[in-house]
Amino acid sequence: MNKNNKITTLDEMPLILNVSDIEKIMGISRVKAYELVRTEGFPVIKVGRRITIPKPAFERWLNSCGGE
Repeated sequence: MNKNNKITTLDEMPLILNVSDIEKIMGISRVKAYELVRTEGFPVIKVGRRITIPKPAFERWLNSCGGE
């Protein structure tokens, strides 16, 4: 990861993302990141109260939104 604490390439993303990672990747606030992960169609896997997002599913979601 670069010194601005932002993820700038897909290769820098961990295999399993969390809400904090979504914040950094999308450049949005924590509140907006939580709103996003609660959006229908967003690829979330809940483990107890923990919110996780598989990298491959996030990439597919991002591409389907026109973020190629």
